[in-house]
Amino acid sequence: MQLWFQDEARFGQQGTLSRVWADQGSRPCRPRQTEYHYVYLFGAVCPATGETNAWLMPVAIQVQLDDLSRQLAANVHAVLVLDHAGWHITPALRVPDNLTLLPLPARSPELNPAEGLWHELRQRHLSNRAYADQTALDDAVATAWNTLVDDPARLRRLCDFAWIKAARKTV
Repeated sequence: MQLWFQDEARFGQQGTLSRVWADQGSRPCRPRQTEYHYVYLFGAVCPATGETNAWLMPVAIQVQLDDLSRQLAANVHAVLVLDHAGWHITPALRVPDNLTLLPLPARSPELNPAEGLWHELRQRHLSNRAYADQTALDDAVATAWNTLVDDPARLRRLCDFAWIKAARKTV
């Protein structure tokens, strides 16, 4: 049995502004776009192992569920904790046999460690940038995700909350 957490985030050309180092007394300029192209990143993480699964696409979670199901070892069943987004609770969603979906209480993003991944991506990889077009945006988000997940120890530090560790000890 593995415990995974899933969430999705929208990244777009309007981007995020974040603090930067600058000489005292200076006012650094940062780009801010007004275009409206965006992409969703659906991500899942297992805090205990640092394993991840992600899809960069328009709104559709079925593809990610099917892929995560195939990614799991044959003898593993995963509990996938997620929020109450409309596409998570639609009757049209087909949940694979080796996954169990466990919805979080409504309006409780602080309980989902996957939320921290989006903050990390926006602040450390995607802020203060301008994207020429949709392809450049897609490439930037994919590169940021791949850079983040190349360090499973960092993922565990970001996502393995104390209450998750405590729950593992009681099982």
